[in-house]
Amino acid sequence: MNTYSVIVGTGSYIPTHRVPNTDFLNTEFFDSQGEPFDKTNNEIIDKFKEITEIEERRYITDDLLLSDIAQLAALDALESSGVDKESLDYIILAHNFGEISADNCRSELVPSIASRVKHKLQIKNPDCVAYDIAFGCPGWVQGVIQADYFIKSGDAKRILIIGSETLSRISDPHDRDSMIYADGAGATILEGVESADPIGIIAHKTRTDTLNEAYLLKMGTSYNPKFSGNDLFLKMNGHNLYKYALKHVPQVIKNSLDKAGLLLNDIKKVLIHQANEKMDEAIVKRLFSMYRIKEVTNGIMPMIISWLGNSSVATIPTLLDLILKNKLNNHEINQNDNIVFASVGAGMNINSIVYKMP
Repeated sequence: MNTYSVIVGTGSYIPTHRVPNTDFLNTEFFDSQGEPFDKTNNEIIDKFKEITEIEERRYITDDLLLSDIAQLAALDALESSGVDKESLDYIILAHNFGEISADNCRSELVPSIASRVKHKLQIKNPDCVAYDIAFGCPGWVQGVIQADYFIKSGDAKRILIIGSETLSRISDPHDRDSMIYADGAGATILEGVESADPIGIIAHKTRTDTLNEAYLLKMGTSYNPKFSGNDLFLKMNGHNLYKYALKHVPQVIKNSLDKAGLLLNDIKKVLIHQANEKMDEAIVKRLFSMYRIKEVTNGIMPMIISWLGNSSVATIPTLLDLILKNKLNNHEINQNDNIVFASVGAGMNINSIVYKMP
């Protein structure tokens, strides 16, 4: 018998404020040199929709904070699992920008967001260790990988991993890339289970590239030359990020499958970070080509980006929660199905987990 890390509960918080593409029709967009585009906003938005498939995204309301939506996702996961919150050994919270209020885009990082969530959950157990992880968009996946190490070492039995982000509060309103970003939170409870056969997390792989890639995503000033503040906003080198992801993400996924002793035909679903639908489609197509398979299996890559946008660390746990709770049409995950979690983002970091449904 071996100890395996198994998902026993999932939860999510999807913000109520819907922001359709038409909300950007009157926005003043500038390029990275501070020059206005020679295209109308209608043209900019239509091209954006064509590339990303995003039609709308969700923002949190002004009364909420990052820790609030993380707590709500955690409560959902606790309820769905029936787990006693006092039995948690760790709370690992993935985010990248800290607590940001609606009227001030400065990050608050002390105390940690995980500590704030533990406080809001009113967990008394001092042996429940709470800490944050900043790992770009792959943060939640990396949190799950860390949790797996804790469980397999015998240090922990039950761990809550949360991915929570409020990208709307660090987006430059004059940068057309800001239309990609969204808010949200997803949570998962991982538990150690004894089994003679492999179940739960059976393999994973992570890589970090920094020599030429460290600043493909970074913080920078507003593209609006009239902007007088010194606030920093999230900036993206989209073209080079696309090339990096297309080159390396398929290989990382394949490496994780090799470690698991599985082939791509053994996989029911690939739950990939909802970054950009065209990019994700290209990544999965290249993955299939690595196995000399010409056609991508229909329905293998569920997508929610068209109506939720890119909520960074929250995309994969939210996607998983929707599928497991039968809230995503035409997608289901059943016992003994092999699935893959994969993400790419700031760092640059890539990771992949192979998971077998118990």
